[in-house]
Amino acid sequence: MTIHKEGYTSLAITILFVFIVNALVHYYLPGHPYLTWFVYAATFILFLIVLQFFRNPSIGINANEEHVICPADGKVVVIEETEEVEYFRDRRIQVSVFMSPFNVHVNRNPISGIVQYFKYHPGKYLVAWDPKSSTDNERTTVVVENNAGISVLFRQIAGALARRIVWYVKEGDNVEQGKEFGFIKFGSRVDIFLPLGTEVNVKLGDKVSGGKTVIATLKK
Repeated sequence: MTIHKEGYTSLAITILFVFIVNALVHYYLPGHPYLTWFVYAATFILFLIVLQFFRNPSIGINANEEHVICPADGKVVVIEETEEVEYFRDRRIQVSVFMSPFNVHVNRNPISGIVQYFKYHPGKYLVAWDPKSSTDNERTTVVVENNAGISVLFRQIAGALARRIVWYVKEGDNVEQGKEFGFIKFGSRVDIFLPLGTEVNVKLGDKVSGGKTVIATLKK
């Protein structure tokens, strides 16, 4: 288990905050041991919460061109046929994964291939389960085409708590299935848009793991 690079600054700020708060309590409230120990415990719990949020576990990746690997840890909250209006402008199968603040927030490429399209959209910060969050919230859109000519679109979507989306890809990049393409801080959602006829291997409410769970099987 390692700490993700996106967490270094947040952890440093958290440690500084904990040190300052505990020092002030120790100096100004020497005659209140119960309150002092309560603050110590609360700040330690805060540190643990931030620490676990930025954890980056090592995973084994079994690449398979027919598989669409889940891009994030979380819970499946949407499986439906819908109109994808930004890039494909046709009907697609949408699978959405909600990430709570307690999930690993590394985002991974669902397939291998060439990045055909990338765009960052500034926007709102609606709660991640709001249907309008897919089109109104701050988000990125990535489209990757595999060697068989099949394209998959996936989006990082900011939520009410997530106020920073990080991405590591650009158009023309050759990306590998399961490798990191980005990170979302403090809870949000990822949408995946698949071709009609794709076999979806998960159901609503399933807990899924980024880089591990096979969410769909592509038709040749």
